[in-house]
Amino acid sequence: KKISDVLQKSAPKPGVPADLQNLLTQHFGENRSVIEIEELKLSDSCFLPSNDLTHSFSSYLKEICPKWAKLRKNHKEKKSVVMLVICSSALRCLELIKSMTAFKGDCKVLKLFAKHIKIKEQMNMLEKGMFHIGVGTPGRVKALVEQDGLCLNSTKYMILDWNWRDQKLRRMMDIPEVLYKHLYILYSVYSLLLILVLRSWSVKFSFC
Repeated sequence: KKISDVLQKSAPKPGVPADLQNLLTQHFGENRSVIEIEELKLSDSCFLPSNDLTHSFSSYLKEICPKWAKLRKNHKEKKSVVMLVICSSALRCLELIKSMTAFKGDCKVLKLFAKHIKIKEQMNMLEKGMFHIGVGTPGRVKALVEQDGLCLNSTKYMILDWNWRDQKLRRMMDIPEVLYKHLYILYSVYSLLLILVLRSWSVKFSFC
C-alpha cells in the first residue's frame, strides 16, 4: 500500500515510546539475544510527553524543558550539546532552527548536517566552541559520534522529528537510509544509558 492510501484511512498520531521501542526491537531482534533486546527497553520515565500536534516547535520545547535557562547556563563542556534534535534532511533542520527562535534565546545552535558543511569544520567548531543545541541529520551525527567529534555524555534531551513528513509523505522512520543511521545513534545513546546509569546520567527522549 502507498503511504497516501494509509493516511487517508487514519488520522496522524503523535509518536509514543512504544513506537521507538518496537522499532529497535524489530531492527535488532534477529541479531541480538533475548537478554540484549531486554536491555534495550527503557522505562517510560526516559520519555517526555510527545507533541500533540497543536504546539509550535518553540512552545513544545518550552513545555518539555521548563528549566532550559538553568541548563544552558551550567553547560560548560565542549564537543557536546545539551539538546540534540534529529531530523530527516538538512532543509528540515534549517526549518526547525528558524522555528525555535522564541525558545533558544541567545544560546548557540550548531548545524549538524552534510549539506555545504564539511565534517572537519563541524568537529573543529565543537572542539573550540561551546554549543547548547545541535540540530542535524542521522548520517552526519552518526559520523561525528564515530569520529569522536561529538560526545553524548552531556546530552540531556534527544528530540526526534517523528511526525513531520516530506513531499512523498514519508516520516523520518519511513526512509530506509535515514532509518539505519538513526538507529545507530539511538543504539549509541542506549548503550551510554546502560553504561553511565550508575553515574546518575540520563537523557530524555521526546517526539516533536
